[in-house]
Amino acid sequence: MNATRPAPGRPAAREPLDRRLARAVQRATSTALGPYQSAVVRIGFAATWLFFLLREFPHRHELYGPQGPWSWDMTQQLIASNRSFTVLMWSDSTIWFEIVYVLAMLSSVLLMLGWHTRATSVLFMVGVLSLQNRSVFMGDGGDNVVHLMAIYLVLTRCGRVWSLDARRLARRGNAFDPVGVLLWAVLGFGLVAVTLFRDRTGEPWLLWLLWLLWVAQGVWWLIGHVAPGEPRTFLDVVANLIHNATLAVIMAEVCLIYATAGWYKIQGSRWQDGTALYFPLKLDYFTPWPALSDLLAASGVMVMLITYGTVIVQVAFPFTLFNRRVKNVLLAVMMLEHAGIAVLLGLPIFSLAMITADAVFLPTAFLLWLEGRALWAGRRLLPRRGAVPGQRTATDEDSARTLVG
Repeated sequence: MNATRPAPGRPAAREPLDRRLARAVQRATSTALGPYQSAVVRIGFAATWLFFLLREFPHRHELYGPQGPWSWDMTQQLIASNRSFTVLMWSDSTIWFEIVYVLAMLSSVLLMLGWHTRATSVLFMVGVLSLQNRSVFMGDGGDNVVHLMAIYLVLTRCGRVWSLDARRLARRGNAFDPVGVLLWAVLGFGLVAVTLFRDRTGEPWLLWLLWLLWVAQGVWWLIGHVAPGEPRTFLDVVANLIHNATLAVIMAEVCLIYATAGWYKIQGSRWQDGTALYFPLKLDYFTPWPALSDLLAASGVMVMLITYGTVIVQVAFPFTLFNRRVKNVLLAVMMLEHAGIAVLLGLPIFSLAMITADAVFLPTAFLLWLEGRALWAGRRLLPRRGAVPGQRTATDEDSARTLVG
């Protein structure tokens, strides 16, 4: 045993490259990486879209419905040229619009709770694309991020933790799920309708993707119950690879957003002289709190510091991924910056979307700490009958294991 240890004062030999590559490949194929980060992305974007739909519910007909300035005929002409996906082109009736809008809100709630996430993530994507592509000019920048992430979430295993799926799996294992089978059959009928109206739906590649996902889910369930051995292991490997690749794409997308935003700002004269923040603070459209905006705009030093700080943080963030501590500091700064944008400029949807996208870089230890605080608060607020205050029970342990996955 002593012969294998390095001599005192001598550094240990580095592991060979082939072993490190083998271990990296084994980890990428056997594990769905970032389960907590993907769960935060799932919950955050579902909550963001739901908040937007609820906030605009009184104005839904003007935004996306028949009464909007962007008429149904104009949308039909646009979709005929760009082939954007939307089921709202099936009919111009108000009833059909109400059905789609309500289903979009329902799918957001179910995805946020993690109820049959494979199916609800597809419904969430259909709702997002259908409404946004109906009126392409109704957005503040955050809609583009939600648009992209709704597509990416379909390819991730985002219900591994913090979901009703994880709770059901911990309680029942791989038992027969009649609700899942019924949901799969109903979605099959929906895909038939999408195929019949494909000339009005747009995006033929997305139609093929929906059919592929539907067939893959059926094969997944069939193999899991008929041949749960090596075939199921192979499907797990494929699912893990797709999940990990999609998670890497999400991270790259966030870095690309900040890098392009920062470099374009550098080229602007108002960002170069440090006065760019002053002008939106003086626009009525971006001043929900005029007194607060005037107070900030009155300080030239603060305007200059925030303007330059915004550019520096956005340009530097992609390079800080190589240093965990610096990355975490800049991540907190960017989240605080977006929170300030939500308050000062009145852009809550944009800010929530960007904060959720930033959350994909949150450290797992921090998310586990938040989980522990949530469990502790839940025990304090809802103590179980017969339990001694402050004492962990067997049920608490089971709940913790369920959330940790």
